[in-house]
Amino acid sequence: MTGVLSGVALGSGPARAAASAARAPGWQPVPAPGSTPAAQLRRIAAASAQLAWSVGEENLAGPSRGRALAMVWNGSAWTKTDLSHLEHSRLSDVSGTCATSAWSVGVPTGTASPLLRWDGTTWRAATFPGQGESGVRLDGVAVGADRQVWICGTRGGAARLLHGDGRQWRWLDPLPVTGANLYRVVIAASGEVWVSGDQTSGGGWAGLVARWNGAWTVLPPITGARLGVSDLHPAAPDDVWAVGTDAGVGGPPGRPGNPALSHWDGTAWTRVQPGFTVGALSGIAADAQGRATWISGWNYQDQSRTTYLRRDGDTWTVVRGPAGPASAPYLNDVVPIPGTSGYWSAGMTRPVPAPPTEAYTERFEA
Repeated sequence: MTGVLSGVALGSGPARAAASAARAPGWQPVPAPGSTPAAQLRRIAAASAQLAWSVGEENLAGPSRGRALAMVWNGSAWTKTDLSHLEHSRLSDVSGTCATSAWSVGVPTGTASPLLRWDGTTWRAATFPGQGESGVRLDGVAVGADRQVWICGTRGGAARLLHGDGRQWRWLDPLPVTGANLYRVVIAASGEVWVSGDQTSGGGWAGLVARWNGAWTVLPPITGARLGVSDLHPAAPDDVWAVGTDAGVGGPPGRPGNPALSHWDGTAWTRVQPGFTVGALSGIAADAQGRATWISGWNYQDQSRTTYLRRDGDTWTVVRGPAGPASAPYLNDVVPIPGTSGYWSAGMTRPVPAPPTEAYTERFEA
């Protein structure tokens, strides 16, 4: 197996790329059975080696708008969760710290953007202020060790955070950015809350990263023709990694974008060459010391296996996933498994959510 080494001095200087060899050090496919094609898992969360959740959508065929898909890991196998009591077309994010503190958000079939809570067996709808209002959308969720829940979304025409503990909820001040869309919310080790997404920029959009610690701090936009930030890891206010895709301009419908990897050093963003030029970066995960370690991606020019970036000292190395049952798998997310040195990734068996694409996961063990 071969990979490409892409190097940059953290926080400063231009990227330096060079060819190198890399061996996949422990990624293995794990069956996620039961999804109805076309299906995909969009996000994954792990509470321990014995408990994890992954959510997305299934039955995307013909005129169907699809339906929500959820899986639960019990330490030995993934099982599809019965969601027949819910009416939602897609679950877009999930986060949890234990069996009694896990949450998911999704895309509504009508006007009611869903907020779901895990009851130990399945997902149940939860109430929140603004539920059912036109224009209210919940896009990302993060649960802290203190079981506080942070949700990024939109209300009143502005991007905002919804904060609560499952009983009481409060919408916070609007993000002071025009034309903002939020996709991801994460909780830093310091307790600060960070969000990522995109913002209107000229005729396209630029990458958006902001921090909430009682008030908003918006970082300078990450420039690109049509660049969105799908995930981020804030190790410190002056050490933030952001991943996403720059869709570019022109080209045929379905034109692949370019992977976007950026580092914030407290003063400016540095764009880092990820080691391949066409595709996407979707998720980023840290190790037990809080150091950004793995990035999930998709390499359009070599789709025979999954593609990751692994932190190698002060550089990022392209690492290929395993040969497995999926001939051209696509990853949407990667997360650490608490209490272990392992990681989960999730996505779909093909890069297009059309039959016969199914849900797909891989697990890394050192």
